[in-house]
Amino acid sequence: MPKNKRILIKVSGSAMGDAESVSNLDFGEIKKLAQSLKKLVKSGHQVAVVSGAGNIFRGRMVKGAEMERVTADHIGMMATHINSLALQGILESIGQKAVVLSPFYMPKVVRPYNHQKAIEHLQKGTVVVFAGGTSNPYFTTDTTMVLRALEIKADEVFKATNVNGVYDSDPDKNPKAKLYKKISYTESLDKDLKVMDATAFALARENKLKLRVFKYTPANILKIVSDNNLGTKVYNESS
Repeated sequence: MPKNKRILIKVSGSAMGDAESVSNLDFGEIKKLAQSLKKLVKSGHQVAVVSGAGNIFRGRMVKGAEMERVTADHIGMMATHINSLALQGILESIGQKAVVLSPFYMPKVVRPYNHQKAIEHLQKGTVVVFAGGTSNPYFTTDTTMVLRALEIKADEVFKATNVNGVYDSDPDKNPKAKLYKKISYTESLDKDLKVMDATAFALARENKLKLRVFKYTPANILKIVSDNNLGTKVYNESS
């Protein structure tokens, strides 16, 4: 594994638990994720994490309800704090320093987000967990992933999903869907492939972000940083 590589990993809420379960959090699965992150740090990586919150709340849960989008998005951003704190707690329980940074002011719960402080924590071998999204409604955790990666000057970004990478069609609906091993931002846009939401995609493309999309498993969290054949590499033609 390359040493001293600063990486950001985006994991979905499903890595933390199941929305259909009683508690929404599966601490056994969170521990497996934490153990993989700890190994990455021990191998010399600086590790940052963005977590989704689909195991707790998704905006579509209130579709048809009398609630405006802004309120629903704020609920989702609050939910990311639960996952982030759970991950921090498990990391610390296995001997790995971790910190949760958030753009929301909650001094008794999390530390305020500052990109310079985030970099300082990373340089000290602390896993940095970004909670609270961008703090603004209408933006997804994909946008958070890209924005925070750019702010901390991450060398590479890894987006963990429930499929093996980027396909030419939905593999859950089309068993003959083709998996791309690599694809440009332009081709992804032309073919309307759902790599991430449009705002995040535009920001990543403009800033030539090095991105790989892969299937989440605790083992793949370790493999993705060294196995170039795992997942799909999304690249900028001019990079």
